[in-house]
Amino acid sequence: MTDKKNIRILPLGGLGEIGKNMTVMEIGGDLAVVDAGVMFPEDDMPGVDLVIPDITYLVENAKRVKGIFLTHGHEDHIGGVPYVLRQLNVPVYGTKLTLALLRVKLIEHGLEKSTDLREIKAGDRIQTGAIDVEFIHVNHSIADVVALAFHTPLGAIVHCSDFKFDQTPYDGKVADLHTFAKLGQQGVLCLLSDSTNAERPGYTASEVSVGETFRNLFGKAEGRILVATFSSNVHRVQQIFDAAAREGRYVHVTGRSMIRVVEVAREIGYLNIPQGILVDLDKLDQLPREKTVIITTGSQGEPMAALSRMAMSEHNRIKISSGDTVILSATPIPGNEKAVGRIINQLFKEGANVIYEPHLGVHTSGHAQQEELKLLLNLCKPRYFIPIHGEHRMLLKHAELAESTGVPKENIVISEIGLPVQFNADGVRVRDRVTSGQVFVDGLGVGDVGNIVLRDRRQLSTDGILIVVLTMSRQSGKVLAGPDVVSRGFVYVRESEALMDEARLRAKEAVEACLTQDSWDWGALKGAVRDSLNRYLWERTKRRPMILPIIMEI
Repeated sequence: MTDKKNIRILPLGGLGEIGKNMTVMEIGGDLAVVDAGVMFPEDDMPGVDLVIPDITYLVENAKRVKGIFLTHGHEDHIGGVPYVLRQLNVPVYGTKLTLALLRVKLIEHGLEKSTDLREIKAGDRIQTGAIDVEFIHVNHSIADVVALAFHTPLGAIVHCSDFKFDQTPYDGKVADLHTFAKLGQQGVLCLLSDSTNAERPGYTASEVSVGETFRNLFGKAEGRILVATFSSNVHRVQQIFDAAAREGRYVHVTGRSMIRVVEVAREIGYLNIPQGILVDLDKLDQLPREKTVIITTGSQGEPMAALSRMAMSEHNRIKISSGDTVILSATPIPGNEKAVGRIINQLFKEGANVIYEPHLGVHTSGHAQQEELKLLLNLCKPRYFIPIHGEHRMLLKHAELAESTGVPKENIVISEIGLPVQFNADGVRVRDRVTSGQVFVDGLGVGDVGNIVLRDRRQLSTDGILIVVLTMSRQSGKVLAGPDVVSRGFVYVRESEALMDEARLRAKEAVEACLTQDSWDWGALKGAVRDSLNRYLWERTKRRPMILPIIMEI
C-alpha cells in the first residue's frame, strides 16, 4: 500500500520560463495535474505554432491521474489541455469562466463531448482518491481565478498560481486572505507561489485604476478610439464598454480571440454590455468617428492580429487615419518588445495618437509584486517554499523574499522542470529527473518536429539550400546526366553563374573520384559531394548552406 505521507511535487512546466505551466501533485499514490498551458515559440523555433509540456510521465502513470485542476483561463494555463486529453481520459475541474473558455478549445479539437468537465467555485473542497483539494479565490487579470490547497497528512500544499491582492477589484470580490491565514494556522507544508513580478517592489495597482484612466482618455479624445488589450481580461473589456457608454460611443469588437471571449463572457453573465452599444462593422462605418470605439487584439505586436493588420494597412475594413487615438492597454511580454515597438512606430506614421506608456495608467499587471508576495508568505507560514512561474532570476528573487519573511534558506527549493521534490516525515529531498521538456506543435503535428528538424530549419533560414541532382546508370554506375545545381536562399543563380559553374565542376570531380574506388555505395557518393561542396562554398562565401545531393538511378 502506498504511504500517504510520501508526497511529491513534480514541475513539468513554468520553471525557468514564462508559459506552459504544469505541476503534478503526487499524494498517496494518486496524481493531480495543476494546469496544462502552452508557451508561444521563440525566435529560434521557425515554423512552430505552440510549445506544450512533455507529459510522458503522466501517460506512463495514467491510471493514477485523478484529474486536471485549472487555476484560471489564460492560454499559458489551459492552452495545452486539449493535447493532454488526447492521451489522458480524466476529469477537468475549473471555475465557470475557465471551463467556458476551455470548452471553445475542446470544440475546435473535437473533444467537447468526450471530456468530463466539472465546474467548481471558490470555497469548494472536493476529494477524489487520495487527492483532497480546496479552491481559494484570488485576483488576477482575468475573472474566476483560484489558488489550490491540497490537504495532506503532513500539512497543506498551497499552489498559488498567477495572482495579486487587489483591495478594490472591479467585481468587488477581494482575495480570500482569511482562508490563507487559516491554512497557515493549521500548518502549511509547502507554498508554491507566482514569481512573475518578484523583482518589482511595492504593490500592484488595482484594476479599477485602469478604468479611471479610460474614462479620462475617452472624455478627451476627439476622434475614433481603438483599444488593444488581452482578450481574456474580461474586467478590462468591461471597463472599456463602461467608458464608451458614459461618452455616448458605440463599440465594435474585432480579432478572433476577442470576439470569442466577448461572446463567451456575455453568454455566462460575466460581461454586461449596455443595450445597443455593440455594433457590427457596417453600422460603425455609418457613425461619426468621434462616436466610435474599437476593441481589438494585437497588444503584443502579433503579425496576424487585427491591430497589426490595421497598422500595416492590411486590414480589409479598418484603416488607421489621422485623429485616431490608439490605446495599448498591455505591457509587452518578455521577447515581444521589438514587435510591439514596430507596431507603435507604424501607428504613429499613420497619424494616430498612440498611448502606450505604463506610467499613463492604461495597464496594470495581474501579478503580485514584492509586498503582496511577502504577505502571502506571512499568511501561510510555510515550512517549505518553492517559487514557480518565472524565469530563473525571478525564482531566485522570490526565494530571497521568502527568506526575508522567515522561511529557512535550507527549506527553500529552487526546482527545475522534471525534478520531483519529495516530502516525507523526515524532510525534503529532490529525486531523480523524470522524462520532461518541450513538445512542439506544428500545424496538425504534435511532437513530430524535434531538435533535428529545428536545426535544419534554422540552417535553411540563415544560409539556404543547395540541391545537387545527377542521374546514374544502375548497371554501369556511370553518370548519365548532371550534376545540376539548384540554389534556394543561398545565391541567385543568374547573378552567381561563375560560383555555380565551379560548384557543378567540384560536384562532378567528387563523383568521379568516388567511382574510381574499388568499393563505393550511394551513401558514400552523396557524402563525397556534400563534403567537397561544403569546403568549396565556405572558402568562397564563408557560408554553409544545406547541401542536398539527389541521385536518380535508371
